[in-house]
Amino acid sequence: MKILVFGKTGQVATELALLPDTVCIGRETADLNTPAACAAAIHNHRPSAVINAAAYTAVDRAEEDEATALRVNGDSPAAMARACAELGIPFVQISTDYVFDGGGDKPWVPNAPAGPLGAYGRTKLAGELGVQAAGGTYAILRTSWVVSAHGNNFVKTMLRLGAERDGLNVVNDQIGGPTGARDIAAACHNIALQLVADSKKSGIYHFSGGPDCSWADFARAIFVRAGLQCSVSDIPSSQYPTPAVRPHNSRLDCTSTTTVFGIMRPEWANTVTQILTELGHMHDTA
Repeated sequence: MKILVFGKTGQVATELALLPDTVCIGRETADLNTPAACAAAIHNHRPSAVINAAAYTAVDRAEEDEATALRVNGDSPAAMARACAELGIPFVQISTDYVFDGGGDKPWVPNAPAGPLGAYGRTKLAGELGVQAAGGTYAILRTSWVVSAHGNNFVKTMLRLGAERDGLNVVNDQIGGPTGARDIAAACHNIALQLVADSKKSGIYHFSGGPDCSWADFARAIFVRAGLQCSVSDIPSSQYPTPAVRPHNSRLDCTSTTTVFGIMRPEWANTVTQILTELGHMHDTA
């Protein structure tokens, strides 16, 4: 068994590299700016399954450079999926809550109509459509609010700012599920193995940490666990403008992921504890 992973340095790829039977390749082997190189890498490695953990994730920058984001998030995953279909092996693609318009307050089910608000969401949706069109065995796993001890993410930003300041303004009208990169990696690995055994499990699935919360509530929970005396003031998104519009409702219905694959929704409190422990920031609240 060999699972080929696209990505080496990203949050999820870093965690996938620690799992059995994975071979991670980076830009030096297959640059996602060159879809043909990605397809060639799959044919060269002849793996049992492929997981794409690489993406153009700079949400704001994508607004100015949608062409590059589309190559990386749209064209390359489609090329990977076609190569996997040709070899008869499953392909797992990580996608995002940004494919939805963020309206309402109900959790998004996998077959809900897409309606991305910006370039990043449009390019990730293009990737989803390309994977489906390839005609092979696949799983598209949409997730949200990825955090880990690696790279740049909300937990690490809050630890830095919380140590520097007495108080922070954090948006409270974006609701979603913070999700550990380690949990995403484990889910993708598990799904890939199950797809090898049963191609009928192909489809789009959701996976996020629970329970759903606002960024402001998440920040408060991080500060409590880290023992940081930094107060959080709730503000609306309108007071924190960004080049790309963020969805207000990022709740994901993860029921089918549990039903089909037996993968439970992880609790983000455990994820935060694990990250803080790994970074040496965990405060003993006993």
